Amino acid sequence: MQTKIFNTKEELNRAFTDYLKEILKDRERVTVALSGGSTPKSLFDYWAQRHATDIDWKSVFLFWGDERCVPPTDEQSNYRMTRDHLLDHVAIPERNIFRIKGENDPAAEAQRYSTLLQMEVETVDTVPSFDLVILGLGDDGHTASIFPHEIDLWESADLCVVGTHPDSGQKRISLSGKVINHAQRVAFLVTGDGKAEKVKQIIESGKEVAAAYPAAKVKPLTNNLVWFLDKEAARLLGK
Repeated sequence: MQTKIFNTKEELNRAFTDYLKEILKDRERVTVALSGGSTPKSLFDYWAQRHATDIDWKSVFLFWGDERCVPPTDEQSNYRMTRDHLLDHVAIPERNIFRIKGENDPAAEAQRYSTLLQMEVETVDTVPSFDLVILGLGDDGHTASIFPHEIDLWESADLCVVGTHPDSGQKRISLSGKVINHAQRVAFLVTGDGKAEKVKQIIESGKEVAAAYPAAKVKPLTNNLVWFLDKEAARLLGK
C-alpha cells in the first residue's frame, strides 16, 4: 500500500492524471471502474478542462463501482455526474461506456451487470479483474455502496450486490469485495477534513477496523493499493 498526500486538490488531480497516463502507456484497452462523489467530480472537471486531448480516451473503457437506483437523468445518478462533468467534454467513444442501469429492478440489474463484466473485463481465476478501480471513502467508512451495517455483502460470492443506504433506504448496486480485490490496481481518492478520522483508523489501525468498515477490507490481491489524499484528509496520520 502507498499513501500519497497533496497540499491541494489540484495537485492530487495532477498526480492522479499522471498515474492514469502511466497505466495507459502502450495499452489499447484499459478498464476502469469509476466512483461517484465530490472528489471524482473535481477530477473529472480537471480532465475535461486540462486533458481533453492528451489522454488516449479511445483506450479507456469505463464502468462503475456503484450506482444509485435512480434513472440516468436523476441528479443523484453517478452516471449523470460523470456524463455532465467528463463524458460530454472528451472524445470517449460511446461503445467504451458501460453504465449500471439504475432505473432497472435492482436484483435483476446486479445480475445483468455481473454478466456484462464477465464479457467485457479480463478475468483472473474466473473473477473480472479491472485494470483500475477508483474508490471513495464515506464518513461512515463505507466504500462503493457497501455500508457498515451490511458489511457481510463485501464477502458475497456474487460479482455485484444490492446495498441499502442506512439513512435514506435507497437501493444501490455495487461491485462486491471479491471484484474490487481482484483488480490490478485500486486507488482511493479522499479529500476533506471530514474524512480525516476514518482515514487514520483505516490506514493505521488495520485488523481492528476491518470488521467494522468496508473500506478497511480493500486489500487487492496484487497489493497494488494507493491512497491519494489531500492534506486535510491526511491531517491525523502519524499522530
